[in-house]
Amino acid sequence: MSDARPARNKALVVEAMEALFQRRDASAVDRLYAPGYVQHNPNIPQGRDALRTLVAGLSGDVYYEPGLVVAEGDLVAIHGRIRGWAPSPQVVVDIFRVENGQLVEHWDVLQDEVPLASTRGGAAMFDPAEGNL
Repeated sequence: MSDARPARNKALVVEAMEALFQRRDASAVDRLYAPGYVQHNPNIPQGRDALRTLVAGLSGDVYYEPGLVVAEGDLVAIHGRIRGWAPSPQVVVDIFRVENGQLVEHWDVLQDEVPLASTRGGAAMFDPAEGNL
């Protein structure tokens, strides 16, 4: 019998990122994030209230594009690009821990996107089509 958790957890993370950073739906926080949600980003306060406040205050310029999503056990990593969060687009890797169908913990790293023409290796830092791999 196969374990359906990785697919469910991946869908949960994609829904969370799109709800918050595409649709700016602060009400999704209560549905998708556990009450004891732990945030490891040093620039964002702890808890769901802080996350709701963050989403409610997002500029209309903020837009997240999901890419590659991988899952193992209760962990999901998603590679994406966010525009409008900083002066230039950023490539981000978010890692979430899932418990009982909700997000309980989050880590992330962000880096300004280097334009393809400026890369030494000729490969883009982010390609939305990578989500289809």
